Amino acid sequence: MGLKEKISDDLKAAIKSGDKVKLNTIRSIRAAILEFEKSGKDKELDEAEGMKILTSAVKKRKESIEQYEKAGRTDLADKEKAELEIIQTYLPKQLSVEEAEAEIRKIADEIGASTKADFGRLMQASVKELKGRAEGKLINEIVRKILS
Repeated sequence: MGLKEKISDDLKAAIKSGDKVKLNTIRSIRAAILEFEKSGKDKELDEAEGMKILTSAVKKRKESIEQYEKAGRTDLADKEKAELEIIQTYLPKQLSVEEAEAEIRKIADEIGASTKADFGRLMQASVKELKGRAEGKLINEIVRKILS
């Protein structure tokens, strides 16, 4: 079952259950998917594009949580956290810091990256390999740590 079908099924279930947070979150994901499909001629949602949409939604929620917590608005931060949890159920399991570091070290060995001059190559290869399973910020920190 593709992302679009899963979203539709979950939307129906959320409507039936009356879970407002889940309903609104799924509607926002569905709206992003529809926007993507209407943005170009005959665009179809594939797995990679679905990942981009979901990753973008996760990033927006995390930034909002950070801003709300800085402003002392825990009520709004909690709402964003609930939405974030729902969105993350559609993403692959996120790697722990240790797992991501092990993967990046393996990639560094494969491409022969060992100095700070290799940062760009290692970063590009790591992002490509870990897309959807680790955040870019985490990948960046680990790459810097490995190459220092």
